[in-house]
Amino acid sequence: MPEQLANQQAALARIQSFLSDSTERVLIGIIGKPGAGKSTLSKFLMSKLPKEFVTVVPMDGYHLSNKVLKDLKRADRKGAPDTFDVAGFASLVKRIRSEQTQNIYYPIFDRAIEESIAAQGVVTSDTKVVIIEGNYLLHDAGGWEAVKDLLDESWMVDVDDDKRIARLISRHIAYGKEPEAAKAWAKGTDEANAQLIERGRARADFVVRID
Repeated sequence: MPEQLANQQAALARIQSFLSDSTERVLIGIIGKPGAGKSTLSKFLMSKLPKEFVTVVPMDGYHLSNKVLKDLKRADRKGAPDTFDVAGFASLVKRIRSEQTQNIYYPIFDRAIEESIAAQGVVTSDTKVVIIEGNYLLHDAGGWEAVKDLLDESWMVDVDDDKRIARLISRHIAYGKEPEAAKAWAKGTDEANAQLIERGRARADFVVRID
């Protein structure tokens, strides 16, 4: 069963210890249901840590494009495990682990346009801790099972589900959905994905409570 990290400060202290003590690059996966607060935790950590040595790599850059999703008839399930370039993402994580003497570029997902922008982020050769952020880092099917063993630690973000769903609805509205459509997506597609993500909780090394 996962151990507990009581709050954001405990998570910060753990990364600071890696920066002080580790001689090798450390990869930490932050996992959570949609709206759980993965990005909130990552932003807090990055506000307290030296950016020349720590970076965040979001899984979301590996969303399949809207055109590809439409062609595959998966557009109404965007965010599900099979709507990502899983092999491409796993290859990136392998490179981050093994190629530590060169810069590695990766795509960033832009919510404003609902598409990814290539080579927008970079892991430099100076980076000592990489925070890999995503929903399916503990998923055990569809190619995702390759990811967990590439991480040094995996942290599951824990949050009250009512707060999480309310946050999701607000986010969908902020990015252009009508209120009823936002509610339907949060309680439909997002919730189906949330239940899938929850199944990976027992495989996490730590559970982090941030609310």
